[in-house]
Amino acid sequence: MARILFLHGPSSSGKSTLAAAIRAKSATPFLHLSIDHLRDSGAWRPDAYADWPAARPAFFDGFHRMLAGFADAGCDLIVEHILDTAGWHTQLQALFAPHDVLFIGLTPSLTALTQREAARGNRPIGSAARDAAHVHDGLHYDLTFDGSTPVEDMAQLLLTHLDGPRPRSRFFS
Repeated sequence: MARILFLHGPSSSGKSTLAAAIRAKSATPFLHLSIDHLRDSGAWRPDAYADWPAARPAFFDGFHRMLAGFADAGCDLIVEHILDTAGWHTQLQALFAPHDVLFIGLTPSLTALTQREAARGNRPIGSAARDAAHVHDGLHYDLTFDGSTPVEDMAQLLLTHLDGPRPRSRFFS
């Protein structure tokens, strides 16, 4: 059974920064996987698709199965994702059912999101606000961070929480 730290939140919410801090503090290696990694490496080029909306379902189905494949092989994961499409959470619940998932919600203020988005300069302006308006709807997290806790402290809290006894993840509810 793999351990999966599932970081969920809008664009520019700090998922990548938190993932890096977790990996720096953890004695156990975690694979850190996200759509951004595929894009930044050149493995996936969204602009290469003549009809991205038509190709998107197959791409994300493959991405989700890739995540499960690594977990099924016994790799501990940090997954960054935005569950912004109907059916994705249900699909991932089924794929991750055999694994130990810690579902983490990142909920910084809209002001913080828009400032980070502008500072990054590699996101369409307004995407963080669009995400923040709906990505947390109906979801229940094991832990939630609003951006007020220093990232190193969040990472330590997550690792401590992961190693302690806890009920089945709220990811599956």
